[in-house]
Amino acid sequence: MPRTRMELRRTQNKFFEISRFPRVIGAIDGTHIKIESPGGEHAEVFRNRKDYFSINVQAMCNAEMKFINVVARWPGSTHDATIFNNSNIRRDFEQRIYPNCIILGDSGYPVGRYFLTPMLNPQTQGEQLYNEAHIRTRNVIERTFGVWKRRFPILAYGCRLKQDTVLAVIIACAVLHNIARERGEEDPPLPAEINQHELQQLIEAGNIPEVPAAINGRERRGAGHEFRRSYITNFFNRQH
Repeated sequence: MPRTRMELRRTQNKFFEISRFPRVIGAIDGTHIKIESPGGEHAEVFRNRKDYFSINVQAMCNAEMKFINVVARWPGSTHDATIFNNSNIRRDFEQRIYPNCIILGDSGYPVGRYFLTPMLNPQTQGEQLYNEAHIRTRNVIERTFGVWKRRFPILAYGCRLKQDTVLAVIIACAVLHNIARERGEEDPPLPAEINQHELQQLIEAGNIPEVPAAINGRERRGAGHEFRRSYITNFFNRQH
């Protein structure tokens, strides 16, 4: 994680260069690493919503596609928001260790004064600009996951190891990925039978997909939603 004022500013500037989204220092998401059933009476907690056993890994990256925080210990059935709410990252932001900084995540996370998610029902041009910039900027974590899993196929096809060893392998692969990025190694190519990620194709074509509508067309309101609305007013309503 960036710590000094200079590091924070540099990280924010790099994210701003993607799609003019200000104050961002990290894009966060969860990804599932397939494992064998660990057995025992608690084995089913590792079965995820896609019906296979996994570790749900929370990772945050910077604009240069390097991991800056990784949590690899939660079973596959755990919701992304639960992992975040119990993480050191949340604690640090709650304690204002990263003042004037923002994390971007998808709509599976709760919106807050330092955590911004997409608008579920964008109505104004400012809200649409916000969503477009959010999706383009947040996409860096999806691309990072893709490169990471192609570089280390054990993460894509599954770990047939003891659980503690699996967790160590995940972290080791994250460190090695960062070393590869720092040394300028080329990203591993996509397999010939796989096209570019669908969302990345849409983004490159400038065709931003609609975000799914909320239940009954409404979102729950709170301080986080008000912060997001003021953020849109201050930064995105001015762009049109």
